[in-house]
Amino acid sequence: MKIVVIGTGFVGLTHAAVSSEYGHEVYGYDIDEVRIAAYSSGKREAVERYVNEPGLVDVMDETLGQYLFFTTDLLSILEGTDAIFLCTATPPNRDGSTDMTYYKNAVRYLGQLLAQRKDKKRVVIVNKSTVPIGTARMLQEMLNEADVENFGVASNPEFLPEGNAVEASRKPDRVVVGADTPADFAILRRVYPQFVNHVRIRYIETTPETAEAIKYVANTLLLTYISFWNGVGARLGETLPNVRMEDLKLGVTADDRISTWGSYVSNGAGGSCFGKDIQSLIYQLNRAGGSTDLLQSVYRINEYQKTYLIDRAIHEAGFNFNHKTVALLGLSFKKRTNDMRDSSALKVVEALLARGVKEIRAYDPLANEEAKHWFDPAKNHLFERISYHESSREALRGSDALFISTDWEEFRGLSHILETTVKPPYLVIDGRRMIPDYDSLVEQGYEYIAVGSAALKPAEPKLVEAPSVTEPNSVA
Repeated sequence: MKIVVIGTGFVGLTHAAVSSEYGHEVYGYDIDEVRIAAYSSGKREAVERYVNEPGLVDVMDETLGQYLFFTTDLLSILEGTDAIFLCTATPPNRDGSTDMTYYKNAVRYLGQLLAQRKDKKRVVIVNKSTVPIGTARMLQEMLNEADVENFGVASNPEFLPEGNAVEASRKPDRVVVGADTPADFAILRRVYPQFVNHVRIRYIETTPETAEAIKYVANTLLLTYISFWNGVGARLGETLPNVRMEDLKLGVTADDRISTWGSYVSNGAGGSCFGKDIQSLIYQLNRAGGSTDLLQSVYRINEYQKTYLIDRAIHEAGFNFNHKTVALLGLSFKKRTNDMRDSSALKVVEALLARGVKEIRAYDPLANEEAKHWFDPAKNHLFERISYHESSREALRGSDALFISTDWEEFRGLSHILETTVKPPYLVIDGRRMIPDYDSLVEQGYEYIAVGSAALKPAEPKLVEAPSVTEPNSVA
């Protein structure tokens, strides 16, 4: 099959690269000439400047120039195309609705070019990005208005977890295809022949609207599960005596009907999907007159988690952040990626600066350079208080407190680095419960606050009373 992918961000690049593994002739198109040049070079450093996903460059190395190509000239690659995947950005508006500006611009341009093509064979235009329910109908109308001939529209939402996107593309849980005609379903079966009639992978054919809804409901349900554990499980461990978070989680998830996924309480979920998708679903349901009480609660809990540990540090540990130096470990929204979209660290930095910290000493294994774009001093002079470091130890030096915001595995072995770098009195704020031997730290004089646990302070030293001295009996 000849496939065109419009938009080469995380979703588009991953889809293009993995599709080329199966022998399809795949063209990635983008208006960003520098980005396309970076991808075309195949150089790891150049590619990962834009998308840093484990294993992705290795896939590109195998197929680049043979099955995988990149271009800024869309017209030159449209002839003979079987399927066109739209992978444009769909960011949220302030009111929770989806900003469709990039999408509509891409469709208008595509429509103009498709109307000029000489080859009139059937082509399917597929929404791969997450778009509001009903977008496939809008896509159809826009292409009709452009006088495009012999085309179909479809919805094929992506379910790619960042940090594991390549493997999830090769072995997905399900492939969802929403289309209207047998001809369009047939084309997409040829795009995904390895998944049709698979013994484990569910290949689901449905309406475009249902496919669009599946993506929203799936992401919202996952965030609901995370918010349940943060809003119920973590609160129990923080407020009631002798409720141990690890044992609570172990006992509840021992039921086969209850997943362990999402039970790892944290300072909130981030990334490009969860927050954006639930806000969009709230907006769509409100517009349709549906109830959104549950969705709004889920969203509020997740946003609350991102900064509430700072308030706990003030109220439960009596810590004053004003003029203090804080080490911030983790900037990406999760491990194994440099993506900072909706990362909890964004809110943490904002809250710390608002409370007058003198310096934030930041470290992330992948996201340091990305953070410099988010925290640009030219946009806000307070960002001058952020310094970037090449290791946990370096970030900890000279700090008064630590905030762990991302679940990088290297942060689990942090106790020894803490003990040999900073001395008590010192506050550890663990947003990911990354330090299993926290009791030992507390015994040595460190204060510890984590999601799901009451604040732990070192025991007060016992005062030893001096033996009383009695006067000798007086002798008359």
